[in-house]
Amino acid sequence: MSPRAKRADDPSGLLLVDKPAGVTSAGVVARVRRVLGGVKAGHVGTLDPFATGLLPLCLGEGTKLATYLTEADKTYEGVIRLGIATDTDDATGQVLQTAQVGPLDATAVSALSADLTGVIGQVPPAYSAIKRGGRPMYELARRGETVELDARPVTIHRLELGIVGAERLRVSIDCSKGFYVRALARDIGQRLGCGAMLESLRRTRVGTLRIEDAVALAEIMEEPGGADRARQAVIPMLDALRHLRKVSVGADDAADLRLGRQRALVRLGTADLAGERVCVAVGEELVAVAVAKDRSWQLERVFGVAGA
Repeated sequence: MSPRAKRADDPSGLLLVDKPAGVTSAGVVARVRRVLGGVKAGHVGTLDPFATGLLPLCLGEGTKLATYLTEADKTYEGVIRLGIATDTDDATGQVLQTAQVGPLDATAVSALSADLTGVIGQVPPAYSAIKRGGRPMYELARRGETVELDARPVTIHRLELGIVGAERLRVSIDCSKGFYVRALARDIGQRLGCGAMLESLRRTRVGTLRIEDAVALAEIMEEPGGADRARQAVIPMLDALRHLRKVSVGADDAADLRLGRQRALVRLGTADLAGERVCVAVGEELVAVAVAKDRSWQLERVFGVAGA
């Protein structure tokens, strides 16, 4: 099948979706694409099907934004169920063992939070998208194959644990890319000696993007008006990269940059910070991302005119 041609009304930018439980991240992308007439789209940061919350979708020319969003820290809120361990480390898996949960002490739980904060080594769940031999771990796990995974360094910037009844902990966490909250639940259960799984999970932040600005998937799927609601909610590409410094160029320089002619970057001046990335814009329209190398600027990514 030949690729779909771009249309003048195709949105380009970032659409923040509040994902419901029971649908995959890829499923959200497919539904939004259908509503918007097949526009090119992809998601940033996979959410497990049972999880809810913020799922950024890159649309049109905005699919080039993903590179600059996947490295962002994230915030999650959830509930850890103590006394039950599963093969997936969450409530969707098969129960491996159960155990009595001893009395929970607020001081001990607070100390556990402090001990886990910072850079830690985390062994990813057996059911994960990490690949071994070109195959995702979850495929191998479903076939009964056991593969030992090494611990990977991840960072917990903030961890708050609260006691909810006799068998549950409420968790709120700011963490780095590649962090598995399911694995955190598993490790907390091991430390407490009773086993644990992640009972519920909601993502509320990806970098500077927040759940308060997201639109519910149900609103997008509504007829009539869902497509209009989605289009109105699209964040312009320049706004999506507001964590990067903005530098402005004129229309002629913008046209040159979009053709890959780097000479216009000379007018940005000397780069002071090696590795710094900046958004190059004409007015409020994103033209390119440039990166500082050897005190000069180099084009890293060029963005076409939205809808063109």
